[in-house]
Amino acid sequence: QVHLVESGGGLVQAGGSLRLSCTASGNIFSINHMAWYRQAPGKQRELVATITSGGSTSYADSVKGRFTISRDNAKNTGYLQMNSVNPEDTAVYYCNADLWTAFGGNLNTWGQGTQVTVSS
Repeated sequence: QVHLVESGGGLVQAGGSLRLSCTASGNIFSINHMAWYRQAPGKQRELVATITSGGSTSYADSVKGRFTISRDNAKNTGYLQMNSVNPEDTAVYYCNADLWTAFGGNLNTWGQGTQVTVSS
């Protein structure tokens, strides 16, 4: 019984900002690695940003300097702060996480996806 829920997507104008959240709930012991992906129509899903359990981050070149991935371990929540967005950022954004369950063992799961649309 593990759930990964995304929120925060919507419509934003170019140059604006948006903050996505990803919260794990259920029989969670801890979150290990967490990542954000995105997929635009007709394109492959691409990795946007990652964060380790220790807080180390990495970013795709296309978002480096504009997006920030973070986490709040006490809340079992990850975030993607999107600044200076442009129309090329339009996509469905997905959260992915490796989890340790309360019953022991590792589980990889995905959020449902949230649509981000940037208007020019």
